[in-house]
Amino acid sequence: MTGKGLFCPKLIGELRDEKNELPGDFNQWLNRWALESIGVLALDTRLGALQKDLSADTSSMVTYIREMFELTYQLDILPSIWKYYKTPAFKRLMTIFDELTRIIMSHVDAAVVRLEKNPTLSSDQQSVLEKLLKVDRNVALVMVFDMLLAGVDTTSSGSTGVLYCLAKNPEKQARLREELRSILPKKDSPLTPDNMKNLPYLKACIKEGLRLYPPAVGNLRAAGKDLVLQGYRVPKGTDVGMASVVLYQEDQHFARGKEFLPERWLKDTEGCPSGKTANPFLFLPFGFGPRMCIGRRMAMMEMEMIVARVTRQFEYRWNYGELHILSALVNIPKNELRFQMTEPKQRRAAREEYCNCSTLCSAGSYRRPCNYLCHRGRRALRGVAHCWEDLYQA
Repeated sequence: MTGKGLFCPKLIGELRDEKNELPGDFNQWLNRWALESIGVLALDTRLGALQKDLSADTSSMVTYIREMFELTYQLDILPSIWKYYKTPAFKRLMTIFDELTRIIMSHVDAAVVRLEKNPTLSSDQQSVLEKLLKVDRNVALVMVFDMLLAGVDTTSSGSTGVLYCLAKNPEKQARLREELRSILPKKDSPLTPDNMKNLPYLKACIKEGLRLYPPAVGNLRAAGKDLVLQGYRVPKGTDVGMASVVLYQEDQHFARGKEFLPERWLKDTEGCPSGKTANPFLFLPFGFGPRMCIGRRMAMMEMEMIVARVTRQFEYRWNYGELHILSALVNIPKNELRFQMTEPKQRRAAREEYCNCSTLCSAGSYRRPCNYLCHRGRRALRGVAHCWEDLYQA
């Protein structure tokens, strides 16, 4: 899957208002994009999640998946008596699971029939379902079901954090765009497994975004044996949680921990704290081992596609203060995601209009278009700062 036809620039263009801002419910569109992507990867089926007029089943899937995470958090993380008394929340969760099972299995059955009639010859073009059916039908059905449930909210949550960090750090966004242009010379150049291997800064931006805005609050595991943690005795079977949201931003673990520094994850980077100095078991946004998030690889691939496509096509910014997160089983944004997105040509036109040496710099002497402004003297630096401020208000 190239990602070319799923979350296309045309859709973002249709969603933007007169200020070039996306609608407040853009997070729901990210959820729908993730669902559509998983449908293509797992079932080789377009679910129609990106259409403005959703089918009843697709609309229900988007709503049910979000509600499923919220109810699971209430029942499994917060204190609850559901194990002893079937609470209304528990009954609602069971109803949601039944409905999701009905909807997803109908798509799975349809895909199985279609694949039996028209089997794909090339193994690299087969869907996940088609490959797993050759191994075990029951395993195939369960895996596809889990992928559709586990890969939606994790993807939208992670993508939101990465896009927000890049929108707040235009110099990092510009560097990423240059890398993407070198690999994707045209805006509609396909994303392939080969060229995705040559995007180290993209992967670094995603890892850094996940460090600052992880998809989940932390990791929870049951102690496999009696142990002592910092002087506290923890009996076998006790749940032990690691609050990733807190640990990831502490300077003792990551130098300049509250700053967005993708360079820390790059190899042979000078002058920047390296992510390699941190304990390898500290940064685990999707968990680790056999019980890590089943949607991890799916979510990472989807985030790479959405961030690559959006950054290659648009220059974007955030105008509404800090991003606030609601922590449930999966972290979700409280804010309306009104990213402002403009085509690079529009931004260059704005620069040409606003970059005027005589008005912005009393000591100005010359300007280089490739650097937007290049002046001499201390007052010139202030002029450059005012210029950038004007540009990003344009």
